[in-house]
Formats: sequence, structure tokens, C-alpha cells
Amino acid sequence: MNRRATSASALAPVLASVIALTAGAALAGCSTSSGNGPELKVSGAFMPQPVGDDMAAGFLTVRNSGGGADKLTSVTSDISDDITIHETNNQKMQEVNAFDVPADGELDLERGGSHIMFMKLKQKPKQGEKVAVELRFEKSGPIKVELPVKEPTYNPMKHEH
Repeated sequence: MNRRATSASALAPVLASVIALTAGAALAGCSTSSGNGPELKVSGAFMPQPVGDDMAAGFLTVRNSGGGADKLTSVTSDISDDITIHETNNQKMQEVNAFDVPADGELDLERGGSHIMFMKLKQKPKQGEKVAVELRFEKSGPIKVELPVKEPTYNPMKHEH
């Protein structure tokens, strides 16, 4: 029995070291995985001045310079309680649940393609004003963006990356 007690007491420091190393590795894994996650930045945001009274569209680019993909899942704003995201296929608009933001890539919301739809506007924004929105993502925290209101026919030149 004495021999067992000695063996157990000799193993205690070894077990403590194994547990400490395992815990350290687990913590290191958590911190490195966040470094491989999405890193999002928004640019080129705008809203053409609405020509109707109750609808508007928003356009922007979400650039992901991180190593992990994300998804744009919703948009909120004080200007409307009914905001959806749409894609355009074969000149038909269709609501979607989310847009992919690929790792080391971008999501382009642009005229004639995918975009944000603001329905039942509480007030009609005018050229020169800014509309505050919050973009919500599956993994990343929300991003607040101001959409400058441009003339109704505004269409920025597409820049090659």
C-alpha cells in the first residue's frame, strides 16, 4: 500500500503538467481560430433618392479580408420596419435569407443585382441626407453604416480590385 501511495504522489506533478498543457492548448486554439475568422469592412454605400413614396434600395460592398466566411443575415434601420435583402436573377427580384461573404472575398450589393430593400418608408430620404443602417451577420458583430442619399439615377463606376 505504501508503494501505491508513493506512485500516486509521484504521478501527481505529471498529471498536473498534462492538465495545464491541455488547457493551454485549448485556450491557444480559441485565440487562433478568432484570428482566422471573418474581418469585415464596408465601402461604397449609397441609397438612390426614392422616386416612390414607400420604397427605397440600398447598395454597398462588404469586403472580408479574413480567413473565415460569414453571411449577411439582416439589415435594420429607423427609416423602415420592413427591410429585406434581395437578389436579382433573370431580371426578377427575389428575397433571400442571407448573402454569403466569402473568406478573402466580397459581397457586392449593386444596381441590377443583389441589394437591400426598404419597404413602407417612415419618411422619404432626400438627396444629400444620410440613412443609418445596421448590418447583421451570422458570425461577426453588427456593423453600423451610413448610406448617403444620391440622385435617383446614381450608379457608381465599378472599380476593379
